[in-house]
Amino acid sequence: MHNPSAHVESSKKLQNIFCITAAHTRPHQAGGTRKHMGLDIVCTDGDTVLAPFHVKINGPASPYTTGVNAAINDGLNLSGQGLCFKLFYVKPVETSGTVEQGQELGTMLPMQEVYPGITSHVHVQMCNKSDPTKYF
Repeated sequence: MHNPSAHVESSKKLQNIFCITAAHTRPHQAGGTRKHMGLDIVCTDGDTVLAPFHVKINGPASPYTTGVNAAINDGLNLSGQGLCFKLFYVKPVETSGTVEQGQELGTMLPMQEVYPGITSHVHVQMCNKSDPTKYF
């Protein structure tokens, strides 16, 4: 479901995290009692995910603590412009080093294989688990 209030604003630091085919962001509709700790960027499985600005890759990041959902249990821990954040559901090109704005970070993983019918998305989570919405 598209949320007009979640559109990217030009003054926000993370505005340029995007998949090549992504057009908007949306809040996640977490089921049950689980609190959603981030923001989802709508993508298509297999999309190229690009850096929002010059970032340092601080290593891999996994959305799941166990071996469940192995097909999509991947991501990156990134920092730059005073922010520390994680991108989940991305197969990284590299897990260390630096990447310039607009360069490829990785590829959107196959969410449809694990959760058929879900809106495929890259999940953005701040390292301190604060709300990332203000950066969009």
